[in-house]
This record gives sequence, C-alpha cells and structure tokens, in this order.
Amino acid sequence: MDIPTEGTNIQIQSYKHNGNIHRIWAETKVLKATNHLIIGGNDRTPVTESDGRTWITREPAICYFHADLWFNIIAMIRDNGIYYYCNLGSPYVYDKGALKYIDYDLDVKVFPDMTFTLLDEDEYEQNRKLMGYPDVIDHILKKNVDKLVRWIRQRKGPFSAEFIDIWYDRYLTYLN
Repeated sequence: MDIPTEGTNIQIQSYKHNGNIHRIWAETKVLKATNHLIIGGNDRTPVTESDGRTWITREPAICYFHADLWFNIIAMIRDNGIYYYCNLGSPYVYDKGALKYIDYDLDVKVFPDMTFTLLDEDEYEQNRKLMGYPDVIDHILKKNVDKLVRWIRQRKGPFSAEFIDIWYDRYLTYLN
C-alpha cells in the first residue's frame, strides 16, 4: 500500500458495503503516515454526501485511521471541549491520493467528560439485512465496539488529551 507524504492533503472517501460512495471529505492534511496509521487534521472542510448534498465542517478535527482496526476516530476540537465521533468501519486503504474505508453504520459519540453513546443500531440492522453483511463482519464489528469502549474508558490513543494537543499543534504548524 502506498503511504501519503506528511504535510500533503488527501481526500477521505467513505463507502458502503455495496461499493457505493457514502461521503467524501475534500481535504485532510496528513500529519503522520506509516504502513499502519494515518493521522490527519482538517478545519472547515467541504464534505459531499452520496446524494450530492454538500456541507462544511464547523471546527478543527484530528482524524485517526489504523490499517488493523475496524474503527476510525474523529476528534472535534470545540470551545467547550473535545468531542469524538467514532465510525465503525473497515480498516482503511490508501489509494490514488485518497484514504478509503467502508462505513458500517454504527457510530460512537464521545463527549468531553468521556461519557459516550452508541448510535445508529437500527440503521446497522437495516443495512445488514439490505446489503447482506456476512456474519463474520458482524462478529468483527461487535468485537471492535468493545475494543473502542475499552480505549475510551482507558483514555487510550486519541482519547488522551495529550494526543490531541500534540497533533493539533502539528496541524497548526502546517497552517502557518
């Protein structure tokens, strides 16, 4: 797999299990890239939905993608604290200037006090039947929800305040 160059902008492309595009973030600055990890930053980034509708993100965000994990983490930096939006999805691949993954509907929203809520369970069950998610994918995703919850409770990785401070500072250096 190719590795993007640190300091360059890449697209983030989210797909559904059936291969259809789900959502595209126009640009994210690569802050760190290895064979297994991409950390990026963005702010006021145009996002295009599958139906062509567009919107712009409202705050700076640090994005964490791992090639071995079935979730990714978006830390949104707001005046009243850091909010996290965690997508349950396939490990990413980097191809032709874009980070790509399959979004599997389930999401975990984490608040600044580290309380969290599992979202979109109904959507997951509906799409699981509609798109025929295999049982093995269902099992992997449920295991990864548990792993994600452990990370949140342990303040591991992106859930540590120091992690966000370090990577947001790095992001800001690219803006100057």
